[in-house]
Amino acid sequence: MLEVEGVTVSYGSLLALDDIQIWVGKGEIVGLVGPNGAGKTSLVKAIGGSVSPDLGRILFMSEVLDHPTHRRIELGISIVPEGRGLFARMTVNENLLMGAYCERNPALTEQRLAHCYNLFPILEARGTQLAGTLSGGQQQMLAVAMGLMSKPSLIILDEPSLGLAPIVIREIGAALKRMRDDGLTVLLAEQNASLTCSVADRIYIMQAGRIRYHDRPDKLFSNPEIVANYLGGGDALSSQRSSDKVVKHDAHT
Repeated sequence: MLEVEGVTVSYGSLLALDDIQIWVGKGEIVGLVGPNGAGKTSLVKAIGGSVSPDLGRILFMSEVLDHPTHRRIELGISIVPEGRGLFARMTVNENLLMGAYCERNPALTEQRLAHCYNLFPILEARGTQLAGTLSGGQQQMLAVAMGLMSKPSLIILDEPSLGLAPIVIREIGAALKRMRDDGLTVLLAEQNASLTCSVADRIYIMQAGRIRYHDRPDKLFSNPEIVANYLGGGDALSSQRSSDKVVKHDAHT
């Protein structure tokens, strides 16, 4: 569904992405793991159209992505940015409707609202509350729901667990699995290796703007050096082993 081929991005003299090559297949959750400054957000921005690659190309559904951001949304790509990007002085319901601004059919908008409320019931209960007054976890749920309101084929989440309590992170993980069960494709950019390993079919590990490793979680965990240096050691290993996720796709390296 998504192919990133040899993408290089620089900001002046700073090389942010160096010959990045990844692919995301239909119906997968693919993780993009790396520390702060690894280049994850730059890659998300390149896919979304807010950053232009110096080299390489990005394809979505076999079509080269050289469109403006709004056109990429219309094609079926939705991005939930780091920092959530909510309209703090608008209500929960108003924020959700903003997520569906491309939709002209009111009946379809109502269907999507119902789907988001089913995924995150707290949002329906908080429908008339200002987004800026929600808890951090509720704000993140709202940000994800806004991303779903455009009915994407591919949703990209940038650091959805940042600053959240463990119980909320587990709720986000459960929601991601439900998205995959519904046929949605997910690219998850995260520092939290435990969350990523508990939901992802495949994982790319980034460092200093490059892809260092790529495989299924179980394969990555067979390498003690990778576990110690990139996947959070014992905590992530325990999370991966206890996950009820079934890996459905072979890794391509």
